[in-house]
Amino acid sequence: MAGGGQVQPMMIKGAQITKRQEYFAFGLVTSLFFLWGFSYGLLDVLNKHFQTFFHITKLQSTGLQVAYFGAYLVYSPVAGQFISKFGYKNGIFMGLFLYAAGALGFWPSAKFEKFGGFVGCSFIIASGLATLEVCANSYVTVLGPPENAAFRLNFAQSFNGLAAFVGPLIASKYFFTGANQTSLTSVQYVYLAVAGLGAAVAVLFFFATLPEISEADMAAQQEACGVVDERPLWKRWHCTLGFVSQFMYVGAQVTVASFVLNYLTDKNEYTAARASQLFSFMQLTFMLARFASTPLLRIFNPALLLTIYGLMTFIFTMVAAFTGGHAGLASLYIVFFFESIIYPTTFTLATADLGHYTKRGAGLLCIGVGGGAAFPPAQGAMADKTGTEKSYIIPAIGFLTVAIYGAGMYVYTSRKARTALDNLEAPTLHKTVSDKSLKVVAEKEENPVY
Repeated sequence: MAGGGQVQPMMIKGAQITKRQEYFAFGLVTSLFFLWGFSYGLLDVLNKHFQTFFHITKLQSTGLQVAYFGAYLVYSPVAGQFISKFGYKNGIFMGLFLYAAGALGFWPSAKFEKFGGFVGCSFIIASGLATLEVCANSYVTVLGPPENAAFRLNFAQSFNGLAAFVGPLIASKYFFTGANQTSLTSVQYVYLAVAGLGAAVAVLFFFATLPEISEADMAAQQEACGVVDERPLWKRWHCTLGFVSQFMYVGAQVTVASFVLNYLTDKNEYTAARASQLFSFMQLTFMLARFASTPLLRIFNPALLLTIYGLMTFIFTMVAAFTGGHAGLASLYIVFFFESIIYPTTFTLATADLGHYTKRGAGLLCIGVGGGAAFPPAQGAMADKTGTEKSYIIPAIGFLTVAIYGAGMYVYTSRKARTALDNLEAPTLHKTVSDKSLKVVAEKEENPVY
């Protein structure tokens, strides 16, 4: 991607991060994306499994999604404040502890066959994941040149897609075959392994040296690029509107996935096991699409891609809602393809140029994940009344919001790029953004550096 000036290296506590430190930290933090992708992939399959085992309605089964994504709504602000005070590494430890503790809680919930226990444990798991997501998303975004932030985050989140593909594949074998269809024993052992995975990653982080990037470091990097924004976080419209878009998108993404198995099995076109396999292939499509689409972010304006991908998800969700059968199945595959880069691209656009507010902005964007708690009950209620196919109108609304935000950000970033280009022709510039206006003040340097 073409840039308008020299990229300033990230500094940590007075020392520049080496490339080796940067790559090692990036690789280790990327492992966190696998954790919540795996957990999320299992969640949607449990939805269908619990409908069968506990004899509950589609609406009731969405209690899992409400608890899981409601935790993001409740706990993300706590996580944002925690890492602002204690740093990324301590935040990661807190997240991994909650993740493992919640997964262990699935064992007694299965033993005593309590759906409420699963709901509560899902909340604890998601509280840990919300913490990890605030840490990992913002850390990957600031760990390196700002103009490559969207590329880095999309690449790291591709491993989220890999794990989301593995989850349903495991579930199709252990949740929907033989005696497991009417038993919770397999759920106990799968989540015991999930807890073990979280503990293993915690051990790796304990022995690793993870460069800490403070709020002062991020503010210094922003100032080095020539922009000082004095507005409070709530007046950074690209961030606050990004939160709205993220809320609507995650709600749409989650509810699309939550009812895939019902979409495929309601008319007895597929067995639950086969539907779970097809859902796994949809997650594989999502993962491959993210790997394939990520390089495009180096070529095209990320906001333009966000607009196109948001529009395509809207169109084909509507096709799925009004067709069904093989056409509906094909449409869902296309929806999963174009969902691929929406979340991380929205995140990087919304948290760009926040300076010392970067960690708090990341927390706000992760609160947007709480949309996953709002949409499934709405679609579940509609599905119980009109059928699963027509209920896919609900997520289409969320995807349309993404396209609108992307279009707005395309205009915003294009104007910003033109302004930066104009400023290159002027003397050394220092831009100050106040609450009322944008002031450009020319400064004369005694010792200019070229």
